[in-house]
Amino acid sequence: MRRHSRSVGSLFALAFCAQLAVSQEQTGAVRLSVVPERPGWTYSTGEAVRFKVQLTRDGHSLTGSEVTWSYGPETQPATATKTESLPADGLLISAGTLKQPGFLRLTASTEVAGRKYRAVGTAGLAPDKIEPVTENPPDFDAFWQTAKTALAKLPVDARLTLLPELSTSKVDVYQVSLQNVDGEGRDGASRFYGILAEPRAEGRYPAVLSVPGAGVRPYRGLIDVAERGFITLQVGIHGLPVNLDQGVYDSLRTAGLAGYPVFNLDDRERYYYRRVYLGCVRANDFLVTRPKWDGKNLGVTGGSQGGALTIVTAGLDPRVTVLAAYYPALSDMAGYLKGRAGGWPHMFRDEKTHRTPEKLFTARYYDVVNFARRVQAPGLYSWGYNDETCPPTSMYAAYNVIQAKKSLLLALETGHFTTPEQTERVNRWLESALRNGTP
Repeated sequence: MRRHSRSVGSLFALAFCAQLAVSQEQTGAVRLSVVPERPGWTYSTGEAVRFKVQLTRDGHSLTGSEVTWSYGPETQPATATKTESLPADGLLISAGTLKQPGFLRLTASTEVAGRKYRAVGTAGLAPDKIEPVTENPPDFDAFWQTAKTALAKLPVDARLTLLPELSTSKVDVYQVSLQNVDGEGRDGASRFYGILAEPRAEGRYPAVLSVPGAGVRPYRGLIDVAERGFITLQVGIHGLPVNLDQGVYDSLRTAGLAGYPVFNLDDRERYYYRRVYLGCVRANDFLVTRPKWDGKNLGVTGGSQGGALTIVTAGLDPRVTVLAAYYPALSDMAGYLKGRAGGWPHMFRDEKTHRTPEKLFTARYYDVVNFARRVQAPGLYSWGYNDETCPPTSMYAAYNVIQAKKSLLLALETGHFTTPEQTERVNRWLESALRNGTP
């Protein structure tokens, strides 16, 4: 009787397994990729560009889907678009060429099991030959010298508040408030805030200014960098403390500071970034007075808006000895006037909104291109070809006019972000340059 029960149980188990085998489904990581055919993703002008489009799941080709693709110069209307079935070995799409230096971008999209996927690939055509559209005003230096002179007349008036909750056994951390010019053309009516992290041990240390990407947020300082033997100052730009409750920043981001990159754009004396750019110089005014500063090495670094502020600060302040900039925004913003990509925040993309003589006039005094022309310190610059926020055309327009010692670290496939490997390389370079002098 027991033997019969075991036989029946075995039959049920086999039947259940068979049912599983019949109904088994598969899911996994789906990846749509667009890659220029040529390694290095870079061509000469006039050379034909082809892109490979592939769809995979768990690393193997996925068939049975349709893909819609389009290509053209980045940020510009598509030159061609099409929807077609994706074969197992992918699609090889001829995208023509460019007669002038620039970037061709192919965008593809598809849907798998109700989920949408999108990918871009970008080919550079003689990017080292891209020239800026933005003009260099004849009184650019005089304008900013006048502004710096007004700043210099204001006492730094540094106010430090120890932050025990952020301090460590190796580092003291403070919120810092500095006197700065204001945003309405008056001087001495605003404050500039940041988080200072300073080694506790006696000694003299290099200093590094960290400037922020776009947005409104709190900051905690570069404590880990300070623990490796650096004085660090991470700043906000909006003239308010940087350690408030998150809700304060959320409210300002959607209300009072929404759209701040175009505030007062029609007046070069009142434009929002005047106070910001001078605030970065003021931050250096503070750093070089720290008793533990080594008296020589002063770096600046940041990405996106922070990449722009990195170049701006180095262009305005000859005390900067080294800089590291990721995907700088605010670069060659006038590019759209010549039918090509301009830099974030893309205020001149729409012909009807901001393309007034007054706003175009002001933008020339704040464009990263014109600060890049004046950079004297050696720098490392890093970005990817697939950046849709800060188009590579705009970034190369600034990079190509830099006369100081420079190097470019490309992470080709990246968009508006960094990889761990990329960040590690830049950090190692910057810290070495600060410790050992000119790289």
